Amino acid sequence: MKLVLAEKPSVAMSLSKVIGANQRGDGYMEGNGYLVSWCVGHLVELSQPEAYDEKYAKWRYDDLPILPEHWQYQVSASTKKQFGILKKLMQRKDVESLVCATDAGQCGWVT
Repeated sequence: MKLVLAEKPSVAMSLSKVIGANQRGDGYMEGNGYLVSWCVGHLVELSQPEAYDEKYAKWRYDDLPILPEHWQYQVSASTKKQFGILKKLMQRKDVESLVCATDAGQCGWVT
């Protein structure tokens, strides 16, 4: 089974039609050896400054620039459900590969 990750639902539906994934699941399409799912906006975002240290909850000029040694990420509250669906799909035992069909531009990078 190949998991195809599209940038948004409309693109996923178009891809699904072309590759024959016509069975609807919750947050994905399935069929013909494929799972097709999608992102909705930015699934993951950089953590807010206060996640690194409480003193950054209120910004001070003297604390800038804030350059953490290790960047932290968090799942966006508005995309939490779709993130969970994608995580489950990626962990399915029958998934052999992931096809990144998202935007090739800077905002579409999948890491």
